[in-house]
Amino acid sequence: MLSRTADHVYWLGRYAERAENLARTLDVQYRLSLVPHASSDDRHGWAQMLARLGLESTFAERHAAPDPHRVIDFLAFDAGNPSSILSCLRAARENARAVRGSISSEMWEAFNSTWLGARTQAPSRFTALNIVEFVDWVKYRAHLARGVVLGSMLRDESYHFMQIGTFLERADGVARLLLARLACESPAGADGADAHDYYPWSVLLRGPSAFEIFRRVSRDTVSPRRVLEFVILHQHVPRSIYRSAALVHENLQSVANAQSGETERRAGLLHAELRFGTLESLAPQGSERFLHDLIARAADLSDRIGRDFLRHAA
Repeated sequence: MLSRTADHVYWLGRYAERAENLARTLDVQYRLSLVPHASSDDRHGWAQMLARLGLESTFAERHAAPDPHRVIDFLAFDAGNPSSILSCLRAARENARAVRGSISSEMWEAFNSTWLGARTQAPSRFTALNIVEFVDWVKYRAHLARGVVLGSMLRDESYHFMQIGTFLERADGVARLLLARLACESPAGADGADAHDYYPWSVLLRGPSAFEIFRRVSRDTVSPRRVLEFVILHQHVPRSIYRSAALVHENLQSVANAQSGETERRAGLLHAELRFGTLESLAPQGSERFLHDLIARAADLSDRIGRDFLRHAA
C-alpha cells in the first residue's frame, strides 16, 4: 500500500475521532459549569481543560482570560485554531477527498456532508450559546460515519490504518478528559477517598457514554477511583482506554512490515499492561502521572507509525 494513501486514511481516522472527543470534552465541562459554584472555580475548570488539551498557550495568545463562551468558540468554531472541532471536520473531509478511490462512496458522502453541514450552520444555528445542540449534532454525525465505515469499507490495509488512527486518538482523548477532571478534584477525592463530589464524576462518565454501562455492570457508588478503573481498564466499555489499546495493537498486527516490529511490541506491551494490570499496580505514583505517561506513549506510537509506514508522506 502506498504510504501516501496510508497517511491519509490514518489521519482521516484521527481527525474524525478528535472532533468527537473535543465535542464530548466540551459537553462535560459545559454541564459542570452549570452547577452553582464560585466563578473562580468555573474559570479554573475551563483553564484546566485547555491545559490538558495542550491549547492553553495558543488560547492565551488570542484571549485574555478563559471566559466560557470564548473557550467554547475557540474549541468548537474557530477556523484559525487547527484543533477546533470545525477544523478537525474540515481536515477529515480533506483526507477523505484525497483517498476517494480507497474508501467507499458512502464514506465520502458522510464525511463531506458533515463538513458542509458544520460550515453552513456554525455561523447561525450553532453558536457558543447553544453548544449542547452542536455537541449532540457532532456526536450524531460521528455515529453515522462510524456506521458507514463499518458497513461499507473493505477490510484491507486502508481500513486497518483508519482504525489505528481512530483508536490511538480515542485513547489520547479519554486520557486528557480524565486528567482535566482530576486537576479540578480535591486531593482527598483524587486519592480515592470518600471526600469528593458525586455529580462531576457522574457527568464525566457521560462523556465517554459510560454512565448507563457503569450502572448496569457495577453496584458501586460513583467515586474517582471506581470511575478511573472503569474508564481506563474495563475490557467491554467501547470507549475505555483498554479497548482502544487492544484495537490499536490488533490493527497494527494486520499491517505489520519488516520495520514495524518494535512499534508492534510497544503497542502489545501497553495492551498487556492494561489487560492484566490494576489501577494500583499501573499508577503507584498517582493516576495523573499514569495518564501523562499514557499520553506520551500514545504520541511515541504515533511517531513510530509515521516512521514505519508513512515514510513517503513524511
